Amino acid sequence: MPAAEVLRAAAAQIDVVPFDIDANIEKHLVVMEDARARGAELLLFPELSLTGYDVGMRGPEIAMTDIDPALLRLAAAARDMTVIVGFVEEGYAAQFFNSAAVLRDGEVAFVHRKLNLATYGMLEEAKFFATGRYVEPFRVKEHYAASLLICADMWNPALVHLAALHGCTLLLAPINSAADSVSGAFSNPHGWQTVLSFYAMIYGLPIVMANRIGQEGGLRFWGGTRILDAFGNELGAAALQGEDLIVADLDYGDVRRARFQLPTVRDSNLDLVHREVNRLAERIGVPAALRQRRAAEPAPPAGGS
Repeated sequence: MPAAEVLRAAAAQIDVVPFDIDANIEKHLVVMEDARARGAELLLFPELSLTGYDVGMRGPEIAMTDIDPALLRLAAAARDMTVIVGFVEEGYAAQFFNSAAVLRDGEVAFVHRKLNLATYGMLEEAKFFATGRYVEPFRVKEHYAASLLICADMWNPALVHLAALHGCTLLLAPINSAADSVSGAFSNPHGWQTVLSFYAMIYGLPIVMANRIGQEGGLRFWGGTRILDAFGNELGAAALQGEDLIVADLDYGDVRRARFQLPTVRDSNLDLVHREVNRLAERIGVPAALRQRRAAEPAPPAGGS
């Protein structure tokens, strides 16, 4: 039997100063030192943690490439700790993305671009951001391959399923969830509790979720940052008010036991899923040439999506 592998993970629940990247960097550096002092090997910040959420038409003013000095400064401070921060990324062909950067050993080791842009209720992300294209894990530790899914990405079950099938053994969810952003009848806090515990349990998948706290425009971010084990049990939870940093140990032995007892990944039946997706495309009239072109798209570039 392989030796047990434990990953000490941390999640930062912070408020953010909209558009003030310098002030937000200073806060990140303080939290990073706190997490390091508590032995964290991985630290997750919320979605768009360097910029604020409601960037709107000002997105290009605060956009950064993946070699921006601000990101590299944080990467140098990360040293051997894996740190994930949220930023507005300027990508190829002057396209702007809601992205999360994985920082380690002085480098930007990986970038995930948000796939499921929230454009409903009070949210208008698709008006301002381009859409990411890939679900791709990155290595955190020997047995921990992590996938990043940003906020509304987690509300598309197909994306979580794809992450698990790609070999993900740790799910990281940086979010900006506001209390009444969908409607007054929809409880975001309750919804996130349900979604996180379900995914963790059904896939045998530890989850680290970091949510913003505070007010920005008409949005009230409710916090509720938490860490769950591979059985869906809560290992740590932040308060619903105020900034906080939570730390918990994730045991890979739990992943092995959970996936042996409930083999969702093993029994996923990719051939069936692939066949039915193609059959659905035919039924709704997606042209065969377009289906073939999508199937022939290149794999995501190494180091990010």
